[in-house]
Amino acid sequence: MAWNLWGKSAEEKEADEAKVINKQIATLEQELEEKLNPAQESITEDQGSESQYTSRYSRAHISAYNTLEVVNRGVNIIADAVGEFTFDVKDKIPGLTPVIPYVRPARLDTLLNFKSSQFIAASEFKRQLTVDLLLEGNAFVYYDEANKELYILPAINVEIVPDTRNFIKEYIYDDTRFKPEEIIHIRENAADSIFRGVSRLTSAVDSIAILQKMNTYQFNFFKNNTILGVVLTTPDMLSNKLKNRKVLEWMRDYNPTQGGRKPLILDGGMKIEDLSKYSFKDLDFGQSILTQEQKILEALGVPPILLNSGNNANIAPNQKLLYTNTVLPIIHRIETSFELYFGFDLKPVIADVIALRPELKDEANYYSVLVNAGIMTRNEARKKLRLEEYTGDPDVADALILPANIAGSAQDSSVGGRPTENTEE
Repeated sequence: MAWNLWGKSAEEKEADEAKVINKQIATLEQELEEKLNPAQESITEDQGSESQYTSRYSRAHISAYNTLEVVNRGVNIIADAVGEFTFDVKDKIPGLTPVIPYVRPARLDTLLNFKSSQFIAASEFKRQLTVDLLLEGNAFVYYDEANKELYILPAINVEIVPDTRNFIKEYIYDDTRFKPEEIIHIRENAADSIFRGVSRLTSAVDSIAILQKMNTYQFNFFKNNTILGVVLTTPDMLSNKLKNRKVLEWMRDYNPTQGGRKPLILDGGMKIEDLSKYSFKDLDFGQSILTQEQKILEALGVPPILLNSGNNANIAPNQKLLYTNTVLPIIHRIETSFELYFGFDLKPVIADVIALRPELKDEANYYSVLVNAGIMTRNEARKKLRLEEYTGDPDVADALILPANIAGSAQDSSVGGRPTENTEE
């Protein structure tokens, strides 16, 4: 062992330096761990009102879904479209650390495409998830790790408890508390919260209220046999006893809601004066109702023409618009949420969706051009189309096609092209 004049060997000095460096690294790692997001505490305080973490408009939206035909039909069109999609489950995503790493791809395929739990089919699971997402702006899925099953927690009763450091501390359903890793949270966009999404119907809440009031008015209008109200006028002064008797006689003898059709004879100078000079047709309720319904459908993302009359020229483009701008983004939200949770590469299978079949033809032509142009191999194209690789001749499946305007001339200049001339002649 070599000793220096200061009483410490070189090895001891190196060991001391290593301790100092390790201590600095540990301190830095601790600081980084404590500051996952330095602004998280401030964000939690700024968005700390209870309304940020609990449902705000859900009960009104659920009421509209149960009572207004346009809301019910619009939501169900989207939910049924999402429910018919299946997911193709591929390999693990490289570099992604999933929340639950111990699920086999075959089990995940069963959960997403066939049976989500012992009580619910996968199609029903996806439809209910979409209804929650549209009406409440959030969907909460509980994963039972013991039995490998998925369950939906009704979003209206789920409270999100944020954390000043780890984003979400827990989820609470009534008195039941769930850890963040037990819940798959799918949310709509929101402008005032990063914790909870906002329903699309929130932007149409005024239109929903107006439509409900118009329906109530229309119901009462016809319930009263289209009589808005009349006043009996007389030039004579009547005692209170006589007034009350005349009112009771009118209510008994001419009450349309009770089938009264007995003609009345007005004497003593009495005349009937109508309170309203407008009929129901004059109120133009039909066009007003259509306007409010259109606003609600636009908020949901459903082309109004799909609920009205159309023809072959405009139905197909609007169906494509529905899937492109509304259904597929919801599918992508579900896809990415489950990818992050389980770690597997997921893609929606669109081959069975009738409205998207023209897109399949365009996609097939696109990859055919790339393969024939020598830009992509056949197996690379099959991978993009979510097909299994061809394991036969590698010179066929994994080799680029060399394009040639004239067969053979691009590979060997002596083959193909113009025939050689006979120079002897």
